[in-house]
Amino acid sequence: MFTLRSAAAVAAIFVAASALLTPAFAREVTHAMGVTEVPDSPQRIVILTNEGTEALLALGVTPVGAAQSWDANPWHAHLTDLLVDTTPLGTELAVNLEVLATLEPDLIIGTKVRQEDIYEQLSAIAPTVMSETIGGEWQENITFYASVIGKDAEAEAALGAFDARTKAIHDALGDQVNEEISMVRFSPNRTRIYYKGSFSGLILDQIGFKRPAPQDKPEFAEEVTKERIPEMAGDRIFYFSSDLNDAEPEANLADWLADPLWNNLEAVKAGKAQRVSEIIWNTGGGIFSANLMLDDIEKIYGLDSTRQ
Repeated sequence: MFTLRSAAAVAAIFVAASALLTPAFAREVTHAMGVTEVPDSPQRIVILTNEGTEALLALGVTPVGAAQSWDANPWHAHLTDLLVDTTPLGTELAVNLEVLATLEPDLIIGTKVRQEDIYEQLSAIAPTVMSETIGGEWQENITFYASVIGKDAEAEAALGAFDARTKAIHDALGDQVNEEISMVRFSPNRTRIYYKGSFSGLILDQIGFKRPAPQDKPEFAEEVTKERIPEMAGDRIFYFSSDLNDAEPEANLADWLADPLWNNLEAVKAGKAQRVSEIIWNTGGGIFSANLMLDDIEKIYGLDSTRQ
């Protein structure tokens, strides 16, 4: 006979089962958009930045969903094998919320500079935390992500290994570390000189390279016209354009590199103007890209690899 007592027992069992199925909210996390309760051990994480994807992978976490890589469909080549089970969710600036919701994440990680406008929609799907920005802050961000998901030791190890590489490269360079490095991005939309606050600028600074006086600034970058090509001067110039080899950016690059002012730069005349990957030196923006940039520097300067 089904009594009130048995009904109460069934209800109690249902409540207990529901509690087991619901992620335990262990703590509050303060982030760029406020304070959010996050699960103690999230199992289905969505990440909405390129640098964040690299960070999670370095921490030993494969996201169930991620913003697709810039200039790739859907992932950068150095991440493809690691993201075979990850669902692409559109770009950082155009996240597909419908697909994201079907993944039933228990944590979403984004950045205010990209996804502030959809924060409330994201939070309605799952607990959402955000960094303030991306780019030069990738090392601070990986530490933040690690604290959110309980991977502090892994972040400390990854960043410690990277720091050890920069110090080893500094020592191996000898007097070459005193070269003044210029950095330029050529694009049909805008050509910019990159300063010390950029992703690659901060890494060059961490190694100990110098910058030409006009570029020795903490800012990110500045758009320039051809009349300002002389400000691109340095002992060595690293420049990048789209890695996709599309007609428009390649034609634009050829136009700039044919300019007499460019060809009058001492580094160009000395064969020390080096094209590097935009994905690795700029848009990748995370710890995998940072280590690949160190690989490039070792090859360019003829150093032994410091990879462990």
